[in-house]
Amino acid sequence: YTTLQAAMAGGEQVLKLLDTPPDVQDQPGAIDLPTVRGEITLEHVCFQYRPDLPQVLHDLCLTIPAGQTVALVGPTGAGKTSIGNLIARFYEVTSGAVLIDGIDVRTVTQASLHRQIGLVPQDSFLFSGSIADNIRFGDPQATLERVEQAARLANAHEFISGKPEGYQTKVQEGASNLSIGQRQLVCIARALLTDPRILILDEATSNVDSLTETLIQEALQALLQGRTAVVIAHRLSTIRRAGLICVIQDGRIVEQGKHEELIAQGGVYTGLYERLAGGAALTTEHMENIEENLSKDKGG
Repeated sequence: YTTLQAAMAGGEQVLKLLDTPPDVQDQPGAIDLPTVRGEITLEHVCFQYRPDLPQVLHDLCLTIPAGQTVALVGPTGAGKTSIGNLIARFYEVTSGAVLIDGIDVRTVTQASLHRQIGLVPQDSFLFSGSIADNIRFGDPQATLERVEQAARLANAHEFISGKPEGYQTKVQEGASNLSIGQRQLVCIARALLTDPRILILDEATSNVDSLTETLIQEALQALLQGRTAVVIAHRLSTIRRAGLICVIQDGRIVEQGKHEELIAQGGVYTGLYERLAGGAALTTEHMENIEENLSKDKGG
């Protein structure tokens, strides 16, 4: 009887959760988003997670040309991840608008929007099932040949094929039978398979060692090719390769430009970058030495 009462109480909470309407819903008459080039525009965007919480983003204006990689850098809590969430319309803007190719994301269906956006989060999540099933999650009808091709591009094929059951290896609860880096490579392969026009990478290399980071960086180069990418980055190599760097502080863009331009300004970006480099001099030679060491790590 006690067990039954506990189960009923738990079930009531589950049903209550299922009955809760989502905050983000398709508007009446929402259309499917046509195939996009990938230009992203933030027009005077303000955002707060709840009315009783402080505002996270303040009058944010930014245009990301189609095919460009933009790195968002700044201290923890500056609003970087919130920008990615708004582009994918996981949340609604408080005011202003997010446009993709000039189309307000609130006027299109969420399903059609998400089909053209790939997400590689910091904490990769793998579902129960085989590794192949996880890679083809965004396209369940994909053949094993396409799955393997995506895995090769993501530098994941080697570790997958080295397992006794290969692509049919079952992912255990919490993906405990895969390392953090291996999970991230599977997530990159998943994104490659769906061939999205827009990518959001949320600190995709922050929890891995230098050797795995090199593998992931190579995979990301294939993933970023010809796509619009918003990269929330803490690693030196990812930031420096971006076509545009935006420094976010207290929910505002305080600096933007290319790496060398921002270093020359000696402002907020320079301070952030020096901390990332461990206080080392931020010269081109210094960066080349870092990248050369990463290549040696991979070769060893």
